Amino acid sequence: MAKWGSYEEVAAYLLHQFASEFGLERVEGKQDVVGKRSGTSWAIDAKGFRQGDSGFVIVECRRYTTSKQNQEKVGSLAYRIIDTGAVGGIIVSPLGLQEGAERVAAAENIVSLQLDADSTQHQYVLRFLNKVMVGLQDTISFKESLEIEVRDRDGNVVRRDRYE
Repeated sequence: MAKWGSYEEVAAYLLHQFASEFGLERVEGKQDVVGKRSGTSWAIDAKGFRQGDSGFVIVECRRYTTSKQNQEKVGSLAYRIIDTGAVGGIIVSPLGLQEGAERVAAAENIVSLQLDADSTQHQYVLRFLNKVMVGLQDTISFKESLEIEVRDRDGNVVRRDRYE
């Protein structure tokens, strides 16, 4: 399977596992949704169903490893949201959004999640808002100490903790 196909499956699986973090009841995988305005069929990577009502969100996965998502790509998701009657969207990518794309996302209720490009269902780093979720398949043991370093987007150390 192509890496992008696996990336879509892993993203849908993880979104389903953490559905409540996004106000969702569940997330289903790849499917077609018919546009209410255009009448066209849209292939979407996943579909999330909101808790407590019949609203849904469209999930778009973009495994681009050399650039952030630009406003045209986010704009195309925004149109699918409008056309299908979805209440919002989630865009999953390794690097996040460019500035113009962030503005489009904010205007159209699109949440950006960063999922490492080579993630699996068991080994992943998923970032959104101020949260980071990490899955590890291997056992980690510490013999003497553990140092955790948190960096901002510019690479500046914002927190460093050491445990002995």
